[in-house]
Amino acid sequence: MAARKTTAKTAAKPNVSAEELLEYYREMLLIRRFEEKAGQLYGMGLIGGFCHLYIGQEAVVVGLEAAAEEGDKRVTSYRDHGHMLACGMDPKGVMAELTGREGGYSKGKGGSMHMFSKEKHFYGGHGIVGAQVPIGAGLAFADKYLGNDRVTFTYFGDGAANQGQVYEAYNMAELWDLPVVFVIENNQYAMGTSTKRSTKSPSYWERGAAYGIPGEEVDGMDVLAVKAAGEKAVAHCRAGKGPYILEIKTYRYRGHSMSDPAKYRTREEVQKMREERDAIEHVRELLLQGKHATEDDLKAIDKDIKAIVNEAAEFAKESPEPALDELWTDIYADEVPQEASA
Repeated sequence: MAARKTTAKTAAKPNVSAEELLEYYREMLLIRRFEEKAGQLYGMGLIGGFCHLYIGQEAVVVGLEAAAEEGDKRVTSYRDHGHMLACGMDPKGVMAELTGREGGYSKGKGGSMHMFSKEKHFYGGHGIVGAQVPIGAGLAFADKYLGNDRVTFTYFGDGAANQGQVYEAYNMAELWDLPVVFVIENNQYAMGTSTKRSTKSPSYWERGAAYGIPGEEVDGMDVLAVKAAGEKAVAHCRAGKGPYILEIKTYRYRGHSMSDPAKYRTREEVQKMREERDAIEHVRELLLQGKHATEDDLKAIDKDIKAIVNEAAEFAKESPEPALDELWTDIYADEVPQEASA
């Protein structure tokens, strides 16, 4: 079987309304302010264990969620707080899980890397590098089996892109024409090593050609470019054409985790990205230049977002720690109903 033709980088962008642009601004700002607060709580000792912040990468998940439909699924790695917020999970439940409290999405037992929401079709949050990729293919397999026209967004980073299980998942996804969008969030440094030092073929999306999977590279600092690419990928999957790969070039401003001093890059490099390529500032400029919002409007949005985040932080602080008997709950799946097993 001949390989499908791959797709080069595209600069196409969708037409969006002022209301949509304002919504993307709010969603990205919510992720930014939430992560800033999470960093503060970690420094205060209220969040333990690992904590991987999404600051700088907000346009990736907000753009792709704009291309998703109700019922679509998503699964990602341990840098997952932004994905939870973007798909509509309650900031209070997310923050409470970060602090290990009963009011969290996993009742305080999962922490930063292990949260789930059946209601929002969010399947984690996974701590093992690359482990979520075959899970994403499995979710897509279930949807194809059920014939429900749903698509799964499977997120992973440039570091995970060198894992063998990724390519096993590619092979099966293409073999069975699974409706899965493989999203490579290429923030260029993995855990702390530049892609230039760690990867011989740094154009990750092109690796799909070996399996006949089309894809493209996307500017991950431009939410409209991400949305356009996401819509194209989703249409491909819903048409029954199998998987699609999006390599989204982005940048994290903070270290790999809160314990990472990020000495593998210069402060000047990070500052240059903040000043010249920040995704939130880009949308802010579009709103102001297009006269869709005033400076006062945007200040009011920021004030509202900060109030939501502060409320989430207070909820997390006040929520009790899980009771000891919670250690024995949620270990096994509920028994399958008799009618379902018939």
